[in-house]
Amino acid sequence: MTRVLYLIACAAGPTEHVDEGVRLAQARSWDVCLILTPSAARWWEPRMSELEDLTGHRVRSQYKRPGEKDALPKADAMLVAPLSCTSLNKWGAGIADTVALGLVSEGVHLGVPVLAMPYFNQAQGAQPAVARSIADLRAQGVVYLDGPGGYESHPPKQGDSKAFPWSRALAAVEAVVGARP
Repeated sequence: MTRVLYLIACAAGPTEHVDEGVRLAQARSWDVCLILTPSAARWWEPRMSELEDLTGHRVRSQYKRPGEKDALPKADAMLVAPLSCTSLNKWGAGIADTVALGLVSEGVHLGVPVLAMPYFNQAQGAQPAVARSIADLRAQGVVYLDGPGGYESHPPKQGDSKAFPWSRALAAVEAVVGARP
């Protein structure tokens, strides 16, 4: 049976390399559906067909129209990676103004395993809203992958988006999905 992973990428540096995350997930036998925030979709706009060819699915970045059939299969797990500071705080506050945030906001309450690996700098992470948002998401059952087991925030202007730990995020997804009945 094929497992379906929604890989949801926000407008953060590693999204430039989201195709690497897709390939790594596919190598782990996931059928990957890619969802991008509208800002992240603009980064890939000239090459969106590459991502659609890679995944075999339409890349979603906008809500579908009323009555329009859903183009994606049902998710077995959702991974928000990279999660930007802006999207973290919107999600933590219950703001689902993008399909990316709407899917995970619903998914976690429908019993779908939802994990998130951030990518933002230490100055952004020092905002008081960040700690509140992380606590709120964890209280809902979201597995937030930070620190040594996830992603540790970098000093401003010193991030290495190419070194984003996609494999660590995917291993965490498999650990959670494998633990579920």
